[in-house]
Amino acid sequence: MRIPLMAGNWKMYKTVAEAAAFVRELKQALAGVQGVEVAVCPPFTALQTVSRELAGSPIALGAQNMYWEDEGAFTGEISPVMLKEIGCRYVILGHSERRQYFGETDEKVNRKVKAAFKHGLVPIVCVGELLEEREAGRTAEVIGAQVRGSLAGLSPGELAALVVAYEPVWAIGTGRTASPRDAQEVNRFIRGLLREMGGEDAAGRVRIQYGGSVKPDNAAALMAQPDIDGALVGGASLKVDAFTAIVQAAAK
Repeated sequence: MRIPLMAGNWKMYKTVAEAAAFVRELKQALAGVQGVEVAVCPPFTALQTVSRELAGSPIALGAQNMYWEDEGAFTGEISPVMLKEIGCRYVILGHSERRQYFGETDEKVNRKVKAAFKHGLVPIVCVGELLEEREAGRTAEVIGAQVRGSLAGLSPGELAALVVAYEPVWAIGTGRTASPRDAQEVNRFIRGLLREMGGEDAAGRVRIQYGGSVKPDNAAALMAQPDIDGALVGGASLKVDAFTAIVQAAAK
């Protein structure tokens, strides 16, 4: 039984004070909600404060990125050792914005995924196609290359333990959302790839999220799909009432 993971990716939003206030309110709003795992992924500057606010709470802490080295002369980067020390359980890797704006390749994402596992962090590995790729009928080709490249060399146990987030680039922050049927089709395809890479057990255990303009009014239909095991939520995770409603849709 795969427990849905609802993770809020705050991107470059919220000051430290805003993050602390948000988490205090969110803890109250989600009190008593069961059958779903929740994580928040604030900017680096707010991680320590949010970690303190979440102490004793079932809500997990995640980071939005990291580098693959433990330490070194890498100005502006954050290591997995630093994230683990501060209380992170999850780390988002290979988000389309990292790929699109900062030149991250499948090879770089793969190095980060392996470093995350080395230090006991659970990677949320993002894959997704551009609008022109979907319209050209290349979704399977693009997603297949990203999954195989980003997850190359992992053991069946590691494949089972990670989280994959299918985020069609054309649906991120655009208000457009893949239909539940379309999202399910791609998530099922991803699970098939993981079955080829790691076997039946790993494919059955891995959680595959959907992300891309997830909102309270479409969350339930998305979460009802058999191969959608939660959501990576962007803009709607910045508002307590909206994120709470999305989490509750998964809990049902």
